[in-house]
Amino acid sequence: MLLFWGQEMLQLYNDAFRPILTDRHPTALGMPARLFWTDVWHVVGEQLETVLRDGKDCLYENALVPTLRNGVLTDSYFDYSYSPVYGTNGTVAGVLTICRDVTSNVTAVRERSAMRDTVRLRQEETERANTALAESERRLRALVNASSYSTFSTSPDWSKMRQFAGKSSTNREWMQEYVYPDDQPSVLRNIEDAIRTKNNLEVEHRVRRADGSLGWTLTRAVPLIDPKGEVTEWFGTASDVTDRKGGDESRFRLAAIVESADDAIISKDLNGIVKTWNQGAFQMFGYTADEMIGQPLLRLIPKDLRYEEDEILRKLRAGQRIDHYETIRMRKNGETLEVSVTISPIRNEVGEVIGASKIARDISDRRRIERLLVQSEKLAATGRMAAAIAHEINNPLESLMNLIFLARQNSPVDAKAHRYLLTAEEELERVSHIARQTLGYYRDTGAPTEAYLHDLIENVLTVYASKFLTSEVAIDVRFNDLQKIVVSKGEMLQVFSNLIANAVDAMRQGGTLSISTRNIIGSGGNGIQIVIRDNGTGISRDHMPMVFEPFFTTKGNLGTGIGLWVSKQLVETRGGQISIASNTEKGKSGTAVTVFIPFAIPPSRPIAERE
Repeated sequence: MLLFWGQEMLQLYNDAFRPILTDRHPTALGMPARLFWTDVWHVVGEQLETVLRDGKDCLYENALVPTLRNGVLTDSYFDYSYSPVYGTNGTVAGVLTICRDVTSNVTAVRERSAMRDTVRLRQEETERANTALAESERRLRALVNASSYSTFSTSPDWSKMRQFAGKSSTNREWMQEYVYPDDQPSVLRNIEDAIRTKNNLEVEHRVRRADGSLGWTLTRAVPLIDPKGEVTEWFGTASDVTDRKGGDESRFRLAAIVESADDAIISKDLNGIVKTWNQGAFQMFGYTADEMIGQPLLRLIPKDLRYEEDEILRKLRAGQRIDHYETIRMRKNGETLEVSVTISPIRNEVGEVIGASKIARDISDRRRIERLLVQSEKLAATGRMAAAIAHEINNPLESLMNLIFLARQNSPVDAKAHRYLLTAEEELERVSHIARQTLGYYRDTGAPTEAYLHDLIENVLTVYASKFLTSEVAIDVRFNDLQKIVVSKGEMLQVFSNLIANAVDAMRQGGTLSISTRNIIGSGGNGIQIVIRDNGTGISRDHMPMVFEPFFTTKGNLGTGIGLWVSKQLVETRGGQISIASNTEKGKSGTAVTVFIPFAIPPSRPIAERE
């Protein structure tokens, strides 16, 4: 019993109420209800205030009142009533509460109800399981009857076999009747292993068919084990896999052909992801199968050609085939190669395109030969053109040289005009020599002589002096070739003239032309190195591989495209080397041409007898 007195609802209770308070007695005695019952005030507060206000009795049964007991808030159930207690003035002065803890009763009732529900659910589950089992058995019987599999059961030691079709054999007669003799030992070993380990059996073997032909069967069996762990029976199926084995052999042969092919044979899905990768692909591109399978094929395509893959995938999705498409692909080491690819769509059993097979063939050698043939045609055309040029310009050149000779004879030897005429006569002689030479297609009968290369370079600089002035090109020379070298002066003048003219043309806004010579000692022999450097616009990386090809020029209509080609022929004929380095980066642009002429004359092709 509990009494709440006054508007503050001070608490007074008897000893029977103390068990409900547990460890909170005697703290609760005399405390305001609102301060003490904070944990349940949301449940009982409004009820108490209603009794104080209205003076009406209230009764609650099996009410849930969460109660703090021994420091833990627990779900508790109570039967309790509120009755108003009146004061001397006839107003409600307090509330008398009579309560009884019925938590154990409510819990027991609920547990019994839950147990009944559990029993009911289990009964329903059992009924459903029995129904499902019956249906499963019906379907299994139908499946066995309709299946192409042969089903059987055997005794635990496989000595007796019963086929569900009705035929039975005992004492291992089934082995002699059913299994091909050559395969019987391996089948028997597999059975013995399965009996010993009580594991599933799976074995492929040959059988003699009713028509006398050999076929392949896949036999599977599972052990039925009792509660004691002993095998009571084996249940199995035998299926005809002759067609699959034949298909497997065909696939194995095809796989062996694909794996041994020199061409790269690749398959991919419609997102361009590699699915298969043969040994030929590894040899061609340098990536192993582990590195490429599951990766996008874009890894092989240069960035500037990746648009091709989108177009290829578009055609594949439309079911189109791509034959002998020639393009560029990239190896693992970054090198590029020319390939011819044939791409065919792969379809599933309903005809839908699900991927593609690609055969790539390296045609780099073939294309290189084609380019050599084209270059040979260009060279032949050059020879024909050169012969015509020589025929057409030799006569007027002879007239010009005669006139200059006469003018030089009639001018004072110490006059500046006499020196200019002498230089002009030498240059015209060089032009005549070039015309007669017809771009390297004749026998040069001029004997080589010893000369300082810097003297020849200075001769060329004198000829181009006016061009340097008008082009605002400064000259920086550093000559350190301390030894004469045996060369054809006309050829070397032609080489230096071509290189210097190209350098000046590259510096359209002016600049500095640097020329250096020095004796060097190298593993390839001793000789003289000449470096001609400009700070012009430079040559792009794409053009660098073609600068020595005939008729290739970056000058548009201003260039013939044969200057560097001729220079390379002349230098290499002399046994020398020529190379170019260039940069187009703003602020660092320019080109450097390095020429090396060995002191030794090539023994295989004397200069005076070369073609």
